[in-house]
Amino acid sequence: MVTLLRRRKKALSDAERTALRALVAAPKFELIPLKNAGEQSAHLPPGATVTVTASPSHGIDATLDLSAHLVEQGFDVVPHLSAHMIADRAKLADLLDRAKGLGITKAFVIGGDPADQTEFDDAMQLLGAMEELDHPFTEIGIGAYPEGHVDISVGALARSLCDKQPKASYMATQMSFNPGAITSWLARTREEGVDLPLHLGVPGVADVTKLMTIAAKIGVGDSAKFLKKNRSLIGSVITGKFGPDGILEALAPTVADPASRVTALHLFTFNQVEATVAWQRRMLARLGG
Repeated sequence: MVTLLRRRKKALSDAERTALRALVAAPKFELIPLKNAGEQSAHLPPGATVTVTASPSHGIDATLDLSAHLVEQGFDVVPHLSAHMIADRAKLADLLDRAKGLGITKAFVIGGDPADQTEFDDAMQLLGAMEELDHPFTEIGIGAYPEGHVDISVGALARSLCDKQPKASYMATQMSFNPGAITSWLARTREEGVDLPLHLGVPGVADVTKLMTIAAKIGVGDSAKFLKKNRSLIGSVITGKFGPDGILEALAPTVADPASRVTALHLFTFNQVEATVAWQRRMLARLGG
Protein backbone atom coordinates (compact mmCIF):
# COMPACT_ATOMS: atom_id res chain seq x y z
CA MET A 1 0.00 0.00 0.00
CA VAL A 2 1.38 3.39 -0.97
CA THR A 3 0.86 6.19 1.50
CA LEU A 4 0.46 9.63 -0.07
CA LEU A 5 1.51 12.19 2.50
CA ARG A 6 0.81 15.90 2.43
CA ARG A 7 3.72 18.16 1.62
CA ARG A 8 3.87 21.91 1.45
CA LYS A 9 0.60 23.48 0.33
CA LYS A 10 2.14 25.69 -2.33
CA ALA A 11 2.81 23.98 -5.67
CA LEU A 12 6.32 23.96 -7.04
CA SER A 13 7.14 26.80 -9.42
CA ASP A 14 8.55 25.99 -12.86
CA ALA A 15 12.01 27.10 -11.71
CA GLU A 16 11.82 24.91 -8.58
CA ARG A 17 10.60 21.93 -10.57
CA THR A 18 13.42 22.34 -13.09
CA ALA A 19 16.05 22.68 -10.35
CA LEU A 20 14.85 19.59 -8.48
CA ARG A 21 14.61 17.57 -11.69
CA ALA A 22 18.26 18.34 -12.48
CA LEU A 23 19.35 17.07 -9.05
CA VAL A 24 17.20 13.94 -9.04
CA ALA A 25 18.15 13.00 -12.61
CA ALA A 26 21.86 12.63 -11.81
CA PRO A 27 22.45 12.02 -8.09
CA LYS A 28 25.44 10.51 -6.36
CA PHE A 29 24.60 7.14 -4.85
CA GLU A 30 26.48 6.29 -1.65
CA LEU A 31 27.39 2.66 -1.00
CA ILE A 32 28.82 1.06 2.14
CA PRO A 33 31.48 -1.63 1.59
CA LEU A 34 29.33 -4.49 2.89
CA LYS A 35 28.82 -7.98 1.44
CA ASN A 36 25.67 -6.94 -0.45
CA ALA A 37 27.29 -3.91 -2.12
CA GLY A 38 28.20 -5.78 -5.29
CA GLU A 39 24.72 -7.25 -5.60
CA GLN A 40 23.05 -3.89 -5.02
CA SER A 41 25.33 -2.11 -7.49
CA ALA A 42 23.62 -4.07 -10.26
CA HIS A 43 20.57 -1.85 -9.73
CA LEU A 44 22.47 1.41 -10.31
CA PRO A 45 21.78 3.40 -13.48
CA PRO A 46 24.52 2.86 -16.11
CA GLY A 47 27.46 5.22 -15.60
CA ALA A 48 26.11 6.58 -12.31
CA THR A 49 28.32 8.45 -9.87
CA VAL A 50 28.88 6.24 -6.84
CA THR A 51 30.56 7.25 -3.59
CA VAL A 52 32.04 4.54 -1.36
CA THR A 53 32.15 5.16 2.37
CA ALA A 54 35.10 4.55 4.66
CA SER A 55 33.78 2.15 7.30
CA PRO A 56 35.83 1.80 10.52
CA SER A 57 34.56 -1.75 10.97
CA HIS A 58 35.81 -2.82 7.53
CA GLY A 59 38.94 -0.70 7.08
CA ILE A 60 40.05 1.69 4.37
CA ASP A 61 41.19 -1.09 2.03
CA ALA A 62 37.59 -2.28 1.76
CA THR A 63 36.71 1.16 0.38
CA LEU A 64 39.28 0.84 -2.41
CA ASP A 65 38.35 -2.80 -3.07
CA LEU A 66 34.71 -1.90 -3.67
CA SER A 67 35.80 1.16 -5.67
CA ALA A 68 37.84 -1.10 -7.96
CA HIS A 69 34.81 -3.37 -8.50
CA LEU A 70 32.61 -0.38 -9.36
CA VAL A 71 35.19 1.07 -11.75
CA GLU A 72 35.20 -2.26 -13.61
CA GLN A 73 31.43 -1.91 -13.97
CA GLY A 74 31.79 1.47 -15.62
CA PHE A 75 30.69 3.73 -12.76
CA ASP A 76 32.14 7.13 -11.87
CA VAL A 77 33.58 6.30 -8.45
CA VAL A 78 34.32 8.60 -5.51
CA PRO A 79 36.06 6.83 -2.61
CA HIS A 80 35.89 8.35 0.88
CA LEU A 81 39.28 8.93 2.48
CA SER A 82 39.08 9.18 6.27
CA ALA A 83 41.98 10.81 8.13
CA HIS A 84 41.48 8.62 11.19
CA MET A 85 41.53 5.42 9.14
CA ILE A 86 44.82 6.05 7.30
CA ALA A 87 47.72 5.13 9.58
CA ASP A 88 50.48 7.24 8.03
CA ARG A 89 51.88 8.84 4.89
CA ALA A 90 53.10 5.48 3.58
CA LYS A 91 49.56 4.08 3.70
CA LEU A 92 48.21 7.26 2.14
CA ALA A 93 50.73 7.01 -0.70
CA ASP A 94 49.62 3.42 -1.29
CA LEU A 95 45.95 4.46 -1.44
CA LEU A 96 46.70 7.31 -3.84
CA ASP A 97 48.67 4.93 -6.08
CA ARG A 98 45.77 2.48 -6.09
CA ALA A 99 43.32 5.23 -7.01
CA LYS A 100 45.59 6.47 -9.78
CA GLY A 101 45.99 2.95 -11.15
CA LEU A 102 42.21 2.55 -11.24
CA GLY A 103 41.78 5.83 -13.09
CA ILE A 104 39.86 7.37 -10.17
CA THR A 105 39.97 11.15 -10.34
CA LYS A 106 37.57 12.09 -7.52
CA ALA A 107 37.65 11.68 -3.74
CA PHE A 108 35.71 12.72 -0.66
CA VAL A 109 37.89 13.62 2.33
CA ILE A 110 36.68 13.51 5.93
CA GLY A 111 38.15 13.42 9.42
CA GLY A 112 36.32 10.30 10.49
CA ASP A 113 35.94 8.59 13.83
CA PRO A 114 38.37 10.20 16.34
CA ALA A 115 38.63 6.93 18.29
CA ASP A 116 41.41 5.79 15.98
CA GLN A 117 44.67 7.72 16.35
CA THR A 118 46.74 8.06 13.18
CA GLU A 119 49.33 10.41 11.76
CA PHE A 120 46.52 12.69 10.59
CA ASP A 121 44.51 14.63 13.17
CA ASP A 122 41.81 15.77 10.78
CA ALA A 123 40.73 16.22 7.17
CA MET A 124 42.82 19.38 6.78
CA GLN A 125 46.04 17.53 7.62
CA LEU A 126 45.08 14.74 5.24
CA LEU A 127 44.39 17.22 2.45
CA GLY A 128 47.79 18.81 2.98
CA ALA A 129 49.57 15.46 2.86
CA MET A 130 47.66 14.51 -0.29
CA GLU A 131 48.91 17.65 -2.01
CA GLU A 132 52.50 16.92 -1.00
CA LEU A 133 52.18 13.39 -2.40
CA ASP A 134 50.80 14.73 -5.69
CA HIS A 135 47.37 13.10 -5.54
CA PRO A 136 45.58 12.16 -8.79
CA PHE A 137 42.25 13.86 -8.00
CA THR A 138 40.78 16.65 -10.10
CA GLU A 139 37.75 16.91 -7.79
CA ILE A 140 37.72 16.69 -3.98
CA GLY A 141 34.70 16.94 -1.72
CA ILE A 142 34.66 17.79 1.98
CA GLY A 143 32.02 17.33 4.67
CA ALA A 144 29.63 19.99 5.94
CA TYR A 145 27.41 19.84 9.02
CA PRO A 146 24.21 21.95 8.95
CA GLU A 147 23.16 20.59 12.36
CA GLY A 148 26.58 20.44 13.94
CA HIS A 149 28.91 17.62 14.95
CA VAL A 150 28.89 15.62 18.18
CA ASP A 151 32.61 16.16 18.79
CA ILE A 152 33.28 19.58 17.21
CA SER A 153 31.93 23.01 18.17
CA VAL A 154 29.93 25.09 15.70
CA GLY A 155 32.67 27.72 15.61
CA ALA A 156 35.38 25.16 14.93
CA LEU A 157 33.29 23.63 12.14
CA ALA A 158 32.88 27.03 10.49
CA ARG A 159 36.60 27.81 10.71
CA SER A 160 37.51 24.38 9.39
CA LEU A 161 35.23 24.78 6.39
CA CYS A 162 36.83 28.13 5.55
CA ASP A 163 40.32 26.66 5.94
CA LYS A 164 39.61 23.65 3.73
CA GLN A 165 37.82 25.64 1.02
CA PRO A 166 40.96 26.36 -1.10
CA LYS A 167 41.76 22.64 -1.24
CA ALA A 168 38.24 21.46 -2.13
CA SER A 169 35.91 21.42 -5.13
CA TYR A 170 32.61 21.13 -3.24
CA MET A 171 31.08 20.43 0.16
CA ALA A 172 28.50 17.73 0.87
CA THR A 173 26.14 17.90 3.83
CA GLN A 174 25.74 15.35 6.55
CA MET A 175 22.34 13.62 6.65
CA SER A 176 19.65 16.01 7.88
CA PHE A 177 15.85 15.92 8.02
CA ASN A 178 15.27 19.58 8.84
CA PRO A 179 14.98 21.76 5.70
CA GLY A 180 14.90 24.94 7.77
CA ALA A 181 18.15 24.06 9.52
CA ILE A 182 19.83 23.37 6.18
CA THR A 183 18.63 26.63 4.65
CA SER A 184 19.64 28.82 7.60
CA TRP A 185 23.03 27.09 7.89
CA LEU A 186 23.69 27.60 4.18
CA ALA A 187 22.82 31.31 4.42
CA ARG A 188 25.28 31.74 7.33
CA THR A 189 27.94 29.75 5.53
CA ARG A 190 27.69 31.94 2.44
CA GLU A 191 27.90 35.07 4.62
CA GLU A 192 31.08 33.66 6.20
CA GLY A 193 32.69 33.51 2.77
CA VAL A 194 32.37 29.84 1.88
CA ASP A 195 31.45 29.75 -1.80
CA LEU A 196 31.94 26.05 -2.54
CA PRO A 197 29.17 24.33 -4.51
CA LEU A 198 26.88 22.36 -2.20
CA HIS A 199 25.99 18.71 -2.67
CA LEU A 200 22.81 18.10 -0.69
CA GLY A 201 22.96 14.93 1.42
CA VAL A 202 19.64 13.16 2.02
CA PRO A 203 18.68 9.54 2.72
CA GLY A 204 17.31 7.44 -0.09
CA VAL A 205 14.51 4.97 0.66
CA ALA A 206 15.02 3.47 4.12
CA ASP A 207 13.09 1.95 7.01
CA VAL A 208 11.99 4.84 9.24
CA THR A 209 12.82 3.06 12.49
CA LYS A 210 16.30 2.13 11.27
CA LEU A 211 16.82 5.67 10.04
CA MET A 212 16.01 7.07 13.48
CA THR A 213 18.59 4.75 15.04
CA ILE A 214 21.26 5.81 12.55
CA ALA A 215 20.41 9.47 13.12
CA ALA A 216 20.95 9.10 16.86
CA LYS A 217 24.31 7.37 16.33
CA ILE A 218 25.69 10.08 14.05
CA GLY A 219 24.53 12.94 16.25
CA VAL A 220 21.47 14.24 14.39
CA GLY A 221 18.89 12.95 16.86
CA ASP A 222 17.21 16.36 17.10
CA SER A 223 16.79 16.32 13.34
CA ALA A 224 15.15 12.90 13.59
CA LYS A 225 12.75 14.22 16.23
CA PHE A 226 11.89 17.06 13.85
CA LEU A 227 11.07 14.49 11.17
CA LYS A 228 8.77 12.59 13.55
CA LYS A 229 6.87 15.80 14.31
CA ASN A 230 6.63 16.72 10.61
CA ARG A 231 5.39 13.49 9.07
CA SER A 232 4.69 15.20 5.73
CA LEU A 233 8.46 15.20 5.15
CA ILE A 234 8.65 11.41 5.16
CA GLY A 235 7.65 11.25 1.50
CA SER A 236 5.47 9.20 -0.78
CA VAL A 237 6.58 5.61 -0.35
CA ILE A 238 5.47 2.36 1.21
CA THR A 239 4.19 2.71 4.77
CA GLY A 240 7.04 2.53 7.29
CA LYS A 241 9.64 3.71 4.80
CA PHE A 242 11.28 7.10 4.36
CA GLY A 243 11.61 8.78 0.97
CA PRO A 244 13.29 12.15 0.36
CA ASP A 245 10.39 13.65 -1.64
CA GLY A 246 9.09 15.91 1.12
CA ILE A 247 12.47 17.23 2.21
CA LEU A 248 13.51 17.99 -1.37
CA GLU A 249 10.25 19.81 -2.11
CA ALA A 250 10.61 21.83 1.10
CA LEU A 251 14.13 22.78 -0.04
CA ALA A 252 13.02 23.61 -3.58
CA PRO A 253 13.22 27.42 -3.15
CA THR A 254 16.80 27.08 -1.86
CA VAL A 255 17.77 24.65 -4.63
CA ALA A 256 16.31 26.96 -7.28
CA ASP A 257 18.14 30.04 -5.93
CA PRO A 258 21.40 30.46 -7.92
CA ALA A 259 23.03 32.16 -4.92
CA SER A 260 22.68 28.94 -2.91
CA ARG A 261 24.90 27.05 -5.37
CA VAL A 262 23.23 23.68 -4.72
CA THR A 263 24.65 21.67 -7.59
CA ALA A 264 24.17 17.98 -6.76
CA LEU A 265 22.21 15.45 -4.73
CA HIS A 266 24.02 12.93 -2.51
CA LEU A 267 21.80 9.95 -1.68
CA PHE A 268 22.65 7.88 1.40
CA THR A 269 21.32 4.55 0.12
CA PHE A 270 22.38 2.35 3.09
CA ASN A 271 22.85 -0.19 0.27
CA GLN A 272 19.10 -0.15 -0.49
CA VAL A 273 19.92 0.75 -4.09
CA GLU A 274 17.03 -0.98 -5.84
CA ALA A 275 14.43 0.82 -3.71
CA THR A 276 16.23 4.16 -4.01
CA VAL A 277 16.50 3.95 -7.81
CA ALA A 278 12.79 3.06 -8.00
CA TRP A 279 12.06 6.18 -5.94
CA GLN A 280 14.25 8.25 -8.28
CA ARG A 281 12.21 7.12 -11.29
CA ARG A 282 8.90 7.93 -9.56
CA MET A 283 10.17 11.33 -8.49
CA LEU A 284 11.35 12.18 -12.00
CA ALA A 285 8.00 11.13 -13.42
CA ARG A 286 6.20 13.41 -10.97
CA LEU A 287 8.55 16.29 -11.78
CA GLY A 288 7.97 15.76 -15.46
CA GLY A 289 11.33 14.28 -16.41
